[in-house]
Formats: sequence, C-alpha cells, structure tokens
Amino acid sequence: MIIPRSRLLSFAILIALTRIGYPQASLDQAWTVLQAGLSDKNTESRAAAVRLLGLLPEEQKAPQFALEALKDEKPEVREAATDALGRLKAKSAIPQLTEVIQHDKEAPVVLGAARALIAMDDSLGYGVFYAVLTGEKKSGGGLMEDQKKMLKDPQKLAQFGFEQGVGFVPFGGLGLTVVRSLTKDDVSPIRAAAARILAADPDPKSLAALEAACRDNSWQVQVAALAAIAQRGDPGTRSTVEMYLDNPKEIVRYTAAAALIHLNDLPTRKPIRSSTQKKRQAK
Repeated sequence: MIIPRSRLLSFAILIALTRIGYPQASLDQAWTVLQAGLSDKNTESRAAAVRLLGLLPEEQKAPQFALEALKDEKPEVREAATDALGRLKAKSAIPQLTEVIQHDKEAPVVLGAARALIAMDDSLGYGVFYAVLTGEKKSGGGLMEDQKKMLKDPQKLAQFGFEQGVGFVPFGGLGLTVVRSLTKDDVSPIRAAAARILAADPDPKSLAALEAACRDNSWQVQVAALAAIAQRGDPGTRSTVEMYLDNPKEIVRYTAAAALIHLNDLPTRKPIRSSTQKKRQAK
C-alpha cells in the first residue's frame, strides 16, 4: 500500500507543530487532527497517522497510541505501529512486539515487529530474519508449517519489501521500477534483505548462515550475504569470500572482490562477537 505523499505531508506538518514552540491552541489542534487520523475509518489514513507517531520521541502519548494501533484489525496499520514503536525505541513495548512475532499471521507485521526489536537491541528480532534467510529457527528444528507459509508468501513479502519501505530491500537505491525488473522471484530480495540485517547480529549461527547463503541459487542473496560478511569485519571469513572471485555472475564477483579488499584493509579490526564470546575472552 502506497500512502499518498500529500497525506503524509499534511500529517507531518501538523506533528511538527508540537516541536517548534507553537501556541498551546495550535498544539491542541495538532493533536486533535492527529488523533482524528489515528481513528480514521480509511485504512491508509490511519496507517499514515500511526507511522508518523515515530516522529514524536519526546511525547509520552506516542508509544501509547502506537501500542493501541498494534491491535488494529488491518495489517497495514499494525505494521505501521511496529515501525513507529521501533523509531520511538519504546522498550516498554517489547512484550507486545514479542507477542506479535509469536501470533500475528501477517508477514509484514511480523517482520516489522522484528525490525522494531532490533532497534531496541533485542536479539529476538534477528531470529526472525534468520528464519527468513534459512527457513529454520535459530534454536534448532524446522519452522511450523503456518510460519513457513507466512514467511515465504511471495505476494506478502513483496508487498512489504516494495511498498511499505523499499529501503528495506538491498537494492532500494536503484528505484522501484528497476528493482522489479531485476528479478521475477519476489522472495529473493526479501531474503537478501534478511541477510543484510544479520550483518549486525553477533550470534555465530548468523555468520554460519551468511556463509551458507553465499552458495544460494539467487544472486541477490549471494550478493547480500557477501556484503554482510564484509560488514561483520571478521578476517577469518576471507577464505569464504575468495571462493566467489570467479563466480559466473558479474555482480557476485564484484561484491566478493570488494568484500575481500575490505576485509584485508581491516586486519586488526575486531569482528562482531556475541556477549558470550566476549565473556570467554575476558576470562
């Protein structure tokens, strides 16, 4: 769902009034308008207003409104609520976001909740993207059938990646039309995005998943995995990256080359490590 630019701009201007010292009457009007948007019967308007709550980190009411929107019957509004909570870094909402991941049946909402948890330094969020990339739970064992269906539904994942925020997709800078022409496989860009997100996950399981993803049948996933490995900055992965310097796909070769050069330039940089590894190192 694409929110009209004019509608977003109107809400943004009204929210801005709360931040630049306008008279109380104007602020009251701004809240009245925003709350009207939060309860609007139109799904697009409601989702737009909810998402813009993320611009109000100093307002105590913002997380409350976002949490209320997390119960909305429309997935577009619930996903907007996860986005707002993540931007607000509302750690008090972690239990509710965890509940969303465990029980919501809409992929965009679950992925949005995972992104929000990552923004709050909660590792459960990485577990969701690990599942998207590998099809397995981090704790071991396969996903439940309903979870597999949700996380591998091309239409739902494509809608989330392309319409709710193209920046989530690794190729966002290329523009929506170009991205759509790159592939007929709607799931690969989302799996690629999951790989890029796992770049910041210190869990060794994620590194192993990224190294395995370098062998994926999708070049998008391969490119994202190689870039993520480079971002982690672990010199021990250079041998893995070297294997793709002769890959038949140009962009994979180029990415491998850049990743190897990057890793070679950082011989003394400490790789991303989990808290458990750090404790062992301290001993």
